[in-house]
Formats: sequence, C-alpha cells, structure tokens
Amino acid sequence: MDQLLHDFSPGLFFMQAIILLILIVLMRKFAWKPILDSLQSREDGIQDALDSAEKAKLEMQNLQADNQKLLQEARAEREEMLKEAREMKNKMIEDAKSEAEGQANKMIAQAQVAIEGEKKAAIADLKAQVSNLSLDIAEKVIRAELSNKDKQVALVESMLGEAKLN
Repeated sequence: MDQLLHDFSPGLFFMQAIILLILIVLMRKFAWKPILDSLQSREDGIQDALDSAEKAKLEMQNLQADNQKLLQEARAEREEMLKEAREMKNKMIEDAKSEAEGQANKMIAQAQVAIEGEKKAAIADLKAQVSNLSLDIAEKVIRAELSNKDKQVALVESMLGEAKLN
C-alpha cells in the first residue's frame, strides 16, 4: 500500500477521471438510453401481452357464460316443446275418446229407436193377428149361436140390456 501512495500521480489520476467521465457520458448517450428504451419497450410489450391474455380470459369466461345461458334456454325450450306435445297428444286422445263415445251413444240411441220401432211394429202385427183371430172366432161363435132362432133372439135381448146399462 505504501508503494501505491508513492507511485500516485495527480495528473494521471485527473486524466483517468476525465476519461472515465467522458466514457460515462458517451455510454449514457449512445448505449445506456437505447438499452433502457429497449428494456422499457420490452416491458411494455410483456405488459400488453399480459393485458391481452387477461382480456382473452375474460372474453372466454363471458363466452362460456353465454354458452351456458344459451344451453339452459335451449333445454327449457325443449322441455316446453315436449310439454306442449304431451298436452296436444292427451288432448287428441281425449277428443278421439269423446268423439268415439259420442258416436257409440248415437249408435246406441239409433239402435234403441230401431228396436222400439220393431217392437211397436211387432205389437201392431200381434194386435192385428189377435183381432183377426178374435174376429174369426167371433164369427164362428156367432154363426153357431145364430144358427138357432131362439139363440138369436136371446143374444139380441142381452145386447140391448147391455146397451141400456152403458
């Protein structure tokens, strides 16, 4: 260390200090500022990329939320359509049942009317046959009764007696 102090030269020290200052100024002007600018631009680029990635992430989340919402709406619409289809099917079945029931009741009523008509026709036919048989029997009885004069007179007198009673 003693030797350093003995070899020390203020001129050399001053010259080296000036060269160091010139070197610092040149470095600052030509190297330091462009290095700092490139570092700043790189930092800005990285920050922009991070911001873009964050925006993209938010957009993806929004798209996923929209997709979920659309999916739920589609499911609800599908359920509504299925419900309407079931209701329509049940209504068609009920309409067909009521129409078939109405037609069956109409056919039953027509059959009852036809049966009633046939019954009346049969009764009328039976009455006609009974009246014809009665007339035939009465005719035969009256011939047998009227073949004898005494019986004729007795029959006329009994009929006159009945006519007065009525």
